[in-house]
Amino acid sequence: MKRIVEIVPARAGWYARWQVTSEATRCYPVSLWALLEESDGSGREVVGVDCAGQWPGSDDNEAGGEFVRYLFQTPDSGPPEDAEPSSPADLRSAGPRLQPVTA
Repeated sequence: MKRIVEIVPARAGWYARWQVTSEATRCYPVSLWALLEESDGSGREVVGVDCAGQWPGSDDNEAGGEFVRYLFQTPDSGPPEDAEPSSPADLRSAGPRLQPVTA
């Protein structure tokens, strides 16, 4: 079992690329970086959690998707060709929604 040691927001331009079929990939923007540690403290790793809530090694990832790599593209160069969603407006309309909490 791993535990989260630290979480930091990801800078704009970071993407996680996933192999979804033998010939197709899909990139999702990385939302945050998490530093994970083995429960016995023997090892640490950093993983990026994408806007779809996936990260390498998660049991809840999209079925059939295999993590390929992280990549960075400067925001002024635009997203990768295989990026999903294609715009922040698409993410707002299709992504998970936070619900207000009443006190």
